[in-house]
Amino acid sequence: MCGFAGYFVNGYGGDRRAVIQAMADRIVHRGPDQADYYVDDDIAMGFRRLSIIDLEGGSQPIENEDGSRVLMFNGEIYNYRELREELLADGHIFRTKSDSEVLLHGYEQWGVALLDRLRGMYAFVIWNKDEKKLFGARDIFGIKPFYYYKNGSDFFFGSEIKSFLSHPSFVKELDESRLPDWLCYEYLPMRETFFKNVFKLLNGEYFEYQNGELSIHKYYDVADRFKADTTLTAEDWERRITEEFEESVKVHQISDVEVGCFLSGGVDSSYVVNEVLKGNDRVRTFSVGYAEEKYSELGHAQEFSRVIGVENIANKVSAEEYFDWAGKIQYYMDEPLPNPSEVPLFFLAQNAAKYVKVVLSGEGADELFGGYPMYLEGGHFAKYSRVPRLLRRGVAAIAKRLPDKVKGKRFAIRGAMKPYERFMRANYVFTRDERMKYLKNPGTPCDPVELSRKHFDKVAALDEPTQLQYVDMQTWMLYDILQKADRMSMANSLELRVPFLDRKMLELAVTLPTQHRIRGNVTKVALRTAALKQLPECTANRPKCGFPVPLNDWLRQDRYYQRVREAFEGEIADKFFNREAILALLEEHKQGRALNMKKIWTIYTFILWYEQFFVLN
Repeated sequence: MCGFAGYFVNGYGGDRRAVIQAMADRIVHRGPDQADYYVDDDIAMGFRRLSIIDLEGGSQPIENEDGSRVLMFNGEIYNYRELREELLADGHIFRTKSDSEVLLHGYEQWGVALLDRLRGMYAFVIWNKDEKKLFGARDIFGIKPFYYYKNGSDFFFGSEIKSFLSHPSFVKELDESRLPDWLCYEYLPMRETFFKNVFKLLNGEYFEYQNGELSIHKYYDVADRFKADTTLTAEDWERRITEEFEESVKVHQISDVEVGCFLSGGVDSSYVVNEVLKGNDRVRTFSVGYAEEKYSELGHAQEFSRVIGVENIANKVSAEEYFDWAGKIQYYMDEPLPNPSEVPLFFLAQNAAKYVKVVLSGEGADELFGGYPMYLEGGHFAKYSRVPRLLRRGVAAIAKRLPDKVKGKRFAIRGAMKPYERFMRANYVFTRDERMKYLKNPGTPCDPVELSRKHFDKVAALDEPTQLQYVDMQTWMLYDILQKADRMSMANSLELRVPFLDRKMLELAVTLPTQHRIRGNVTKVALRTAALKQLPECTANRPKCGFPVPLNDWLRQDRYYQRVREAFEGEIADKFFNREAILALLEEHKQGRALNMKKIWTIYTFILWYEQFFVLN
């Protein structure tokens, strides 16, 4: 695990080694154990290492036998031992025992086809000195980040955007036109970022950069993989999930340092802990909560730990800590993210890092196995969609004229829409029309619904719950869930691994028929069944509650209300937002006339993020 940064020289006449060292030092939190660099006439590459595998010999950048290729890699390859044996048999010479070197020789042996063989989380680059070509790739889920900056002849790349700030040629400029889209989604569901000319390499993509030209290719898209296997029984699915998950958790524990687990007390993280316990009876688990008991899941986590007999190390986040760290956390995020759960996740990772370097967590189970309530609604709409659309539109027209309190009104209206039109995450914080009220310079923003439509169109032949899962994998999971998981763990020099997001687990999940994912009002049907056989029933059947936060209450307390109000009355807010409108949002919430927490925190987050990157840094 590490962070890396690099740039093409392109005639830059300064101290190239000093620049790449400064770029790498910006992300020292990703790799405090070691630093190293590679510089030639064409490229400069810098690496920060968090030592996990081959503690003595796994430093990077790594060169191949004749020095013609150089690798930098962030992540873990869980099948590296098998690949290494295959490459050794073909005559490749390894200088280390690390998983990193498998990528270098694997690319020599198989070229781009290497990517089809990898099982892991990764973002990496390989510099071919002979051809003067840079090759890079990102894993199929997007667990590990990859950014690049392309402006004229300048081309930089790295694990985090902030590394680019240390290059003298980097032009730091806000792309304000993206603000309306962000207000709707709470992230930018696209390749572009808030920094002009800075882009993301997306999940399942690789690139080649040569002679100043960049080409990007998709090597894996799960849209092509969904094919339900209707020949298996519920018992068959239970057995297959049990076996595949057991094996996935096993390979995700490959490490030369101690591995712990995050534990919320919900079914996903509990299932992970239970599997780890089978081979490690001294595993340590880590949980986080609040003094406000009604928002804290600590009781569930601690009860589960006691029942199965594992150590649980917990910490509580205070309101003061939450607000004091909110700005710095946005700096670690790189791109603003107003998901309130990122703050307790930061403190959870901070506490765990005192004891271990690696933790396993339960992210991805909901997207792969059908865990969100909106998938249930999608199932209901799937049945209703059998009614002719003309008739459904007529019912919707009548429903719109009915009082809001009439039962079924919302369903009737939404039932006449197409799946992409009723996708809740497209207007997740502010709706398309609401955002115009609060923005000072709204411009001509995109329709948030249309930003998602391209994903729905790829899987239009599938049922609605499956469409929703696919779109979540390409948006919500990629830009929100995995973004905060990586940033909050690496901000504390902690490697977070996600055994549900494994290539083999995905290959299983895409063959799971809808009725084994959602049924009636039950989510993750097959996964819960498999877990129920191994976990206490109260845990396996616990409803999903996410990462609850007492932010609604805190924003009504004078101390924190005033803190936000000062930001809303400040210069940054005045630059981007309608001050009168955002203050009204805050006041309505303070007086209890509305629940505006999500909207308030989104605007406040953007202000904090802008301050970090355009005022302080």
